[in-house]
Amino acid sequence: MTAALPAVPRPEYPRPDLDRSGRWVPLNGTWDLDLPDGTVPVVVPFAWETAASGVARTWLEHATYRRSVTVPAGWAGARALLCFGAVHHRAVVRVDGVEVAEHVGGHTPFEVDLTGVLAPGATGVLEVEVHAPADKRSIPHGKQRSIPRDDYDGVSFTPTSGIWQSVWLEARGSTYAASVAVRGDSLAGFEVTVALAGSAPAGARVEVEVVEGSAAGERLALVAGADGVARGRLDLAQPRTWSPADPHLYVLAVSTDDGTPGDADAVRVTAGLRRVETAGEHLLLNGERLYVSGVLDQGYWPGAGPTAPDEAALLADLELARDLGYTLVRKHIKLEDPRWLHAADRMGVLVWAEPPAPSRFSEAAAAAFEAQLAPMVERDGNHPSIVIWGLYNEEWGLDWDIPGSPERAEAAARAYDLLRSLDDTRPVVENSGWAHVRTDLVDWHYYDEDPATWAANLAALADGTREDFPVKLGPDFVVDKSFYGSAAFPRTGVPVLNSEYGAGFTSLERGWHLRWQTQEIRRHDRFVGYVYTELTDVEHEMAGLRDADRRPKDLGGVDPRDVNAPTTLVLDLVPAHAGADIPVPSGPLNLDVHVSHHGPAPLLGRVRAAWVPAGTPFGSDPVAAAAKSEPVKAEPYLLSGAVRVVVPSPGTVPAARLHVWLVDEDDRVRARAFVDAAPIEAPNRRGARVTPAGATPPAPPA
Repeated sequence: MTAALPAVPRPEYPRPDLDRSGRWVPLNGTWDLDLPDGTVPVVVPFAWETAASGVARTWLEHATYRRSVTVPAGWAGARALLCFGAVHHRAVVRVDGVEVAEHVGGHTPFEVDLTGVLAPGATGVLEVEVHAPADKRSIPHGKQRSIPRDDYDGVSFTPTSGIWQSVWLEARGSTYAASVAVRGDSLAGFEVTVALAGSAPAGARVEVEVVEGSAAGERLALVAGADGVARGRLDLAQPRTWSPADPHLYVLAVSTDDGTPGDADAVRVTAGLRRVETAGEHLLLNGERLYVSGVLDQGYWPGAGPTAPDEAALLADLELARDLGYTLVRKHIKLEDPRWLHAADRMGVLVWAEPPAPSRFSEAAAAAFEAQLAPMVERDGNHPSIVIWGLYNEEWGLDWDIPGSPERAEAAARAYDLLRSLDDTRPVVENSGWAHVRTDLVDWHYYDEDPATWAANLAALADGTREDFPVKLGPDFVVDKSFYGSAAFPRTGVPVLNSEYGAGFTSLERGWHLRWQTQEIRRHDRFVGYVYTELTDVEHEMAGLRDADRRPKDLGGVDPRDVNAPTTLVLDLVPAHAGADIPVPSGPLNLDVHVSHHGPAPLLGRVRAAWVPAGTPFGSDPVAAAAKSEPVKAEPYLLSGAVRVVVPSPGTVPAARLHVWLVDEDDRVRARAFVDAAPIEAPNRRGARVTPAGATPPAPPA
């Protein structure tokens, strides 16, 4: 059930990472919406398809928003900027009937300088005319449903049209910082680029001062060149890096003075010192090995679509991912709310960010996709939490045909080159899932319901004896997709990671696959991480660890925190069924166990095991061990050799659960797993009973 919205929904300042909250006016709330059949109220910033908007109209292609807007009288001498977080897809902005801006692109922000249009103290009529085509195939739209349908319509959601992120006014100086890029990948200071706009950008003085963080008070003075851009480096005397373990952030006050009377400009920018890079087949953060334990997040909420109903709901998803043991969130083909990214910076959650794409290939569609990249980097490039840029997803927008089409392969490579030219401080994945032609990470999406096949294929993909895997593109259409889109792509020397996996129809099955499939990824040292699909259910997709309302599911006793822990156990067995990994052993059980350890130093410990009643979860303290292994030493990022635990039979019981855990030299529990023992039965698939002609069918059971 959707909660009642406040009078001004999403009232918080939309850009805490580029903070001008001292002088701003929120414009969220109730506007008029002119439709072909009349005018209705609409709640901004919710897409007009959503219940939260009050309109709930799907396949509406054209409408005009209207409201009055007043520039505060106290902003005399300043510039009033009208800011839009996102409007899908083409927006024409008018004030008192005069067109002041047009913007194309449903996920990127834009702004309008109202200087000379609406004076301080004056009120005008603001109109935003929106065109949102039902046929979205040639425009960047991500997982919005289209008419005609996309090839991937089965995994698409209700469309998102109109104003779906915040709208606001803010005051800026007569000459102001239109964009501020801060990069801390040197780990010793910040490269700062300030692009100025307004009255006199060329020659304007810019001062950068650290106002929060370990170097408070350190400053940098710059002068803009003839192009209105000021560039420089702020070295820090005692730099402190950003990492998930210590998400230390700096706030830089950037002030601008053009030497003329009028309002000065000031903005506070948040940034961090961190470097993410590849070294051979390793992924590094600040020079140390990085293993990615990630979860895919679509960013949808019941009744509100891709706009969180409030900030608490927005940030709760980050906290949920972290609490489930995930260190990274792959925000799927969506430029998420900047407040979400700002929270990820502060929480130390890593982010894989990616824009939406079209679904059919043409040169115009590829150009529209590429047009998003500069605004994406300008908006989000300062966030230290973003450690990977994604581009296309599974050849969507490339007609699933990179290997067979030089034009489509070139489009993927061109997008990579463009993003690299805009930001060379992060790895870039040009086509997530398979068919790589130019990428910094070889990632792969693989779904499989059979544990034995999953384990065998992962082993072959890890050692290079296999490069492809089956992908179901339709109910009766399965193809083998390869890591590589061309014979020229190097087969070694690039990090390899999974970026989508998961299986199971019921939540019990999904929990079962989560633990066994993840352990097989952890078995292979070549892989540098994984991304489980997915965090929450969305509309008809029921693959979430939580349902669409973020309520827990029955995962059969699986705790994702155990699955995703830095230290995990890898068991040498192929499970049979959810709830029945092995038959109940009538004699001693010989179980070989490995340790996968991603800590900074070697770990020495012993594996212990004990039978408990079927379904018993782990408690805060382990039960008394019935068996223990010889000592096992786990080196960082190397799977240990196997140690054996010999566990006595649980006796004549119909079912039981074997708790398996690792304790270190201080007797602390460092990893946990379990094995369910129950009868292994063949599926009961008897055919329908045939009723003889003329007979009365049997009554259904009561």
